[in-house]
Amino acid sequence: MADQEELQVRVASVLEDPSAKAIARVYANAFLDSATGDAAGALEELDSFLDDVLAKNPEFESILLSVIVNREDKIGLIDRAIAPHASELFTNFLRVLARHDRLELLPVILGETRSLHETRTGQKHVTVRSAKPLSDDALSKIRERLNDKFDFEPIIDAETDESLLGGLVIQVDDTVYDSSLRTRMKQLRSSLRERYLNEIQSGRDRFSSPEGD
Repeated sequence: MADQEELQVRVASVLEDPSAKAIARVYANAFLDSATGDAAGALEELDSFLDDVLAKNPEFESILLSVIVNREDKIGLIDRAIAPHASELFTNFLRVLARHDRLELLPVILGETRSLHETRTGQKHVTVRSAKPLSDDALSKIRERLNDKFDFEPIIDAETDESLLGGLVIQVDDTVYDSSLRTRMKQLRSSLRERYLNEIQSGRDRFSSPEGD
C-alpha cells in the first residue's frame, strides 16, 4: 500500500515537471519516427496500453513503474507479459524506456505523442463548451466554421456546462472565444453600469459647475 502511494506521488510529480515533458517529447518523436507508415496505429497501441492494461491492472503498473524493481527484471516482465500480445515496435519501445529508467514517463509520453501526431497530420484539439449537448448537425457546422477560420483540421472535444445558459465557448490552445449567454449578460450588465455611472458623474459635473448656480 505504501509503495502504491509512493508511486502515485512520484508519477504525479513527473507529470508536473517541465523537464519531464522535454524528455518525453524526445521519446515521443523517436516512437513516431519508428512507426513508419502507421503512426496512428502506434499511437493507438500506446493509448490502449495505458488505458486498458496499466489503468485496469494497478498491481502490474506498480511493479512496471516501480523505482525498486531493477531494469533487468522489468525487461523480463515486458518479455513475458507484454511481448506476446504487443507489436515488435511497441515492445522494443518499452524495453528502451526500461533500460533508461523512463517507464514512469509513459503518461507524459502519451500526451506528447498525441500532440506531435496531431501537428504532423495538421490536426488540433478544440474544446467546445455549450449549455446543452450539441447535435451531430450542430457539431458538423461548428467544424466547418473552424475549418474556414483556421489552417488545421479541428478535433472537437465537446463539453456540457449548464452555467453557460446558452451560446458557445470555444478554446484553441490558450485562446478562448466566448460567445456564451452568461458572458454576454455580464458584458451587458457591465456596459449598463458604466453608462449609469457616467450619467451620475455627468449630473454631478453639471450641478457643481458655476453655470449650474
